[in-house]
Amino acid sequence: MTEPQDQGAPRDTVQRIPRGEAFLDVRDLKVHFPTDDGLVKSVDGVSFKLERGKTLGIVGESGSGKSVTSLSIMGLHPPGVAKISGEIFLDGQDLVSSSREEVRLLRGKRMAMIFQDPLSAMHPFYTVGQQIVEAYQVHNEVSKSVARKHAIEMLDRVGIPQPDRRVDAYPHQFSGGMRQRAMIAMALSCDPDLLIADEPTTALDVTVQAQILDLIRDLQREFNSAVIIITHDLGVVAELADDIQVMYAGRAVEYSTAEDIFDRPQHPYTWGLLGSMPRIDRERSERLIPIKGTPPSLINVPKGCAFNPRCNYAHLNGGASETDRPELLDVGDGHMVACHLSPKNRRQAWETDIKPKL
Repeated sequence: MTEPQDQGAPRDTVQRIPRGEAFLDVRDLKVHFPTDDGLVKSVDGVSFKLERGKTLGIVGESGSGKSVTSLSIMGLHPPGVAKISGEIFLDGQDLVSSSREEVRLLRGKRMAMIFQDPLSAMHPFYTVGQQIVEAYQVHNEVSKSVARKHAIEMLDRVGIPQPDRRVDAYPHQFSGGMRQRAMIAMALSCDPDLLIADEPTTALDVTVQAQILDLIRDLQREFNSAVIIITHDLGVVAELADDIQVMYAGRAVEYSTAEDIFDRPQHPYTWGLLGSMPRIDRERSERLIPIKGTPPSLINVPKGCAFNPRCNYAHLNGGASETDRPELLDVGDGHMVACHLSPKNRRQAWETDIKPKL
């Protein structure tokens, strides 16, 4: 699918959560971009599994590697631009070692993606119906009239009023929420087994956001799809996700069930994300707790733990945070954390400093 990366260095040893039969299995995925300034390590050793009918939320700040991971799964990185290594198994087929044509035939039929901005993702010169028809006919040998009927059915299924008329409208003639619904209709036109939603509600108001999230949930139940929700909005993953992976500087720093991530977060970065999230039940006099500093350059990632320059607890590790990169390890009940903090220090920081302020 892309140029293989140098395999001379040993692979990271990553502990994995025992799961059921995984439909999507990502193993030690690395996506690096050579530039004139250096090697951009956008994704640097990410592993996770996802079953049919389940939803994985991937959260993190901009530049953490969320979207690059999803584009790697979809095979949408231009050839020769990204160096990809690791393995991505979709129902047993390794997408990394597959040819671009093999991945193209899977795209749309077995896996599909809802992009962040449907106005830029959809072609402005073609009607919404024409674009759904084209996507459907690529994978189904049907006449144009049958494909058009299917497009109308899909627009109706995602809640667009008067679908028999709106099928002939252009993307700019739809509101933001309706465009996102049309994008979902296009993505689901071939009943994909894997649906990736990249920031699906970013540009929408709160009411429309709730409608789109409800729609994704209902359609997932109908199709029994595996779903990946990529977002920086913890409220979105709280609404939809079964499991959550927190990413920072191209690596996973925490992975567990959504309930555990919100009730018993273990990583200082996750604490920072939760502390900076506005809550309606917070006193007006209480201030949000922002994460100090900015994410690191992915060309010059700090040695050791990439989060250590911004971490309030790095001094408790005897300097390990500055020299040794922590591995993603199970700290109990399948809760995975990449952090040098001892269980005692982590528990004390959570109970005394973090939990009372959330």
